Amino acid sequence: MVTIKINGRALSVQPGTTILAAAQQAGIPIPHLCYLKEINEIAACRMCIVEVAGTDRLVPACNTAVEEGMDIQTNSPRVRKARKTNLRLILSQHNSNCTVCVRSGNCELQRLSHDLNIHYQPYSPQVERSRVDLSVPVVREAGKCIKCMRCVQICDKVQGMHIWDVLGTGSRTTVGVGPARDLRDTDCTFCGQCVTHCPTGALTVRDETNRVLNALADPETVTVVQVAPAVRAAWAESFDLPAGQASIGKMVAALKEMGFDYVFDTNFSADLTIMEEGSEFLQRFTHRADYNWPMFTSCCPGWVRFLKSQYPGYTACLSTAKSPQQMFGAVAKSYFAERIGADPHKIFVVSIMPCSAKKMECELPTMKDACGDPDVDVVLTTREMDRLLRSDGIRPEELEDENFDSPLGTGTGAAVIFGATGGVMDAALRSAYYLVTGSNPDADAFSRVRGDQPWKEAVFTIPGAGAVRVAVVSGLANTRRLMEAVDKGEAEYDFVEVMACPGGCAGGGGQPIHEGEELASSRGSLLWELDAQAQVRFSHENPDVAELYRSYLEAPLGERSHHLLHTDHFDWQMPSQRAKAGETEK
Repeated sequence: MVTIKINGRALSVQPGTTILAAAQQAGIPIPHLCYLKEINEIAACRMCIVEVAGTDRLVPACNTAVEEGMDIQTNSPRVRKARKTNLRLILSQHNSNCTVCVRSGNCELQRLSHDLNIHYQPYSPQVERSRVDLSVPVVREAGKCIKCMRCVQICDKVQGMHIWDVLGTGSRTTVGVGPARDLRDTDCTFCGQCVTHCPTGALTVRDETNRVLNALADPETVTVVQVAPAVRAAWAESFDLPAGQASIGKMVAALKEMGFDYVFDTNFSADLTIMEEGSEFLQRFTHRADYNWPMFTSCCPGWVRFLKSQYPGYTACLSTAKSPQQMFGAVAKSYFAERIGADPHKIFVVSIMPCSAKKMECELPTMKDACGDPDVDVVLTTREMDRLLRSDGIRPEELEDENFDSPLGTGTGAAVIFGATGGVMDAALRSAYYLVTGSNPDADAFSRVRGDQPWKEAVFTIPGAGAVRVAVVSGLANTRRLMEAVDKGEAEYDFVEVMACPGGCAGGGGQPIHEGEELASSRGSLLWELDAQAQVRFSHENPDVAELYRSYLEAPLGERSHHLLHTDHFDWQMPSQRAKAGETEK
């Protein structure tokens, strides 16, 4: 152990511990902006500087290891003055029009300015100017960037995509995707992890709340909203509601209060996805020679973009089943439109998702199968939904619980776990077992695919089908390692679930942002609890899904099912594929 003093307090810590970590263990606050544990410890912001007795220069606490006998002051007059100067210099290059910034009230720069009592600015503003590109889901405003490099490190180390980079030198240093390039020209997956780890409003998800408000105000438009499984685990965080008040029923009531004509549950189409994807897997598994292996899930659009750009040779391995979001939209503008006697062109489908990549998915040219219009019109993130509720003065805690509408509002325990890593695989195996044997397995028979490990493997035996080798992975850097193992023949699987965001949708790029906290695990645990408490835990037992097949679709993988619920992943290209095709034409 190493003995040190911080602000006069004697402490003993492990060798190699940083000053910042030692202070945190003792409950002593040291401000910081750029620091992310084990990811970004580069001391770029200089907010965490401290004074060490016997050392002439102030040192950054985030990457300076403790030494025996160190006497550290975290808030001496010298530290306080330097910190304020550093912060004012950062603010001089920051667009401080906070009142119209989407991160106002949840911005680390704003919070730190308040905490350090910055109430005047002696330095002239020199804010970087740039064009804001709203054609893609992830939006960057250069004037709000503080060059903390978090986005660069998250994209490199956690997601392994290397989209963001440091450009320029000296006073011209900035962050971007390369000279003369826009984000839309890259193979970005739009997972949004850079957004949720940005300490300011420099990176945000494109806001589309006004499009929803316009639809709600149009008396000729039938507004339909679906809510993804992972949203129910996080929506109330922004309202600081205690667990007892953060009910699904209050979320439904709030959306109805906002004026939506129908409030439905994406759990319904998650169950539908299992019926199609599970049937597809069994079709492939029993005709192995006709297909490429392994079969990959396709419900995560960030993962689909990753595969098509990084490992295009495996595109045929993707399940052709659409995501639950897109299945819902197709069913809403066909089956549901017929049931209520509405013109599908007058139905406006809104998705509330934990995901930023879903905004790009609904814009794909292949997602217009119901009536020729986009099957899903607008995707809102969980954060956008929360902002809409606040702007309408809706206080969810004061509302009585309400149920989802019928018939697209019924879901099972198998559907709700789509929001947690391993959930899609678990749900698919439950129904695949039934489809082969005619009887249900124990609902917890496939629990080895659950848990927080980023890459899980298991082998399960389904009577009549044989041994099924499965894998579950989340986070794209982890996914790359899995794909490399598959590509080199070091790993062999039959069925693989992939989620782009670490921890799955529960940790998606559209979820509420909490500085320094990774909540995918706790949110995912809540979803598993909801599954355990559910009266029905098998997708094939969803009564409304069964009725949909009986009265409209006829059967999984049938002609109408294939038209509405499946897609061809070869019918659109990633930017790198378009660029390569252009070079070939030349």
